Amino acid sequence: QRRMKQDDYHALRDTAILFSLICTFGFLSYQFWHRGQYTLFGVSFWVYCTLYTSSGDSRWHECGHGTAFKTKWMNDVLYEAASFMVFREPLTWRFSHARHHTDTDIVGRDPEIDGRPLNMWNLFIAFFNVQGIQGESRKIWMHAKGMMSGAERTFVPASERAGIYFKARVYLAIYAATIMASLLYASPLPVMFVFLPYTLGAWHFVLVGVFQHASLQHDVLDHRLNTRTCYINPISAFIYWNMHYHIEHHMFPQVPYYNLPELHNVLKPQMPPPYSSMWEVYKEMIPALIKQCSDPDYYTQRPIPPPLK
Repeated sequence: QRRMKQDDYHALRDTAILFSLICTFGFLSYQFWHRGQYTLFGVSFWVYCTLYTSSGDSRWHECGHGTAFKTKWMNDVLYEAASFMVFREPLTWRFSHARHHTDTDIVGRDPEIDGRPLNMWNLFIAFFNVQGIQGESRKIWMHAKGMMSGAERTFVPASERAGIYFKARVYLAIYAATIMASLLYASPLPVMFVFLPYTLGAWHFVLVGVFQHASLQHDVLDHRLNTRTCYINPISAFIYWNMHYHIEHHMFPQVPYYNLPELHNVLKPQMPPPYSSMWEVYKEMIPALIKQCSDPDYYTQRPIPPPLK
């Protein structure tokens, strides 16, 4: 219960730091562009994009669980902002992610399950969020027209569908206004600052997100068999908001991100050995994904310690 205790301090502090960094690198990018210093622009704009969209992914995730802040409206405000930053419709994804936690890696039930066999080209272009942008664009357009897919109807309550249609239309209005601003000011910058982070800034959330479940066992209820925990560097941990403690998060999704390191230490004797680095994960995962191309039933087996006596 102590580790489930929430506060506003940690998320307010981290949110202030994040948006200060986004504004700083956005301002630097604007200045470098107008000065014709395009190399410096490229570097600062890449950092801006990464902070904008990859950090948006983790804030979307944690606030979707309602655990980042103790105060509900703060979670809701950051969730809506982060959803836009990562190009995800807020209501649809809230319900689909709830299903992901209920039926993690259950074939036919988990809407976020990794498809098998995984095409290596698709894994490469995922780092530019190509499939995510294509899929979400189709959904936003469909929802803006007042329609919903059959799969979405299985997990989205009927009472929430009007809200989904409304927010899709709001997204389209914002994007149309962005394009109009670029045309009005005869500048590509409004379009670049809003749209390019969705692809140029997605690499980090894909880098740390792919290994959450990829190549692991499907159709099991033990999260130690279908989820990974991996140690990462402090900058990545800030961007990812400690979701690299992913087994712990799936077992106890109501524990705030700032309490996950402590929870990890408590549960460590009952867990598979954590990966020491992303390199260790990818060194194991990529060959397994390649093998799954010819043998879809193959999976990475994680060692489970014996029960505590």
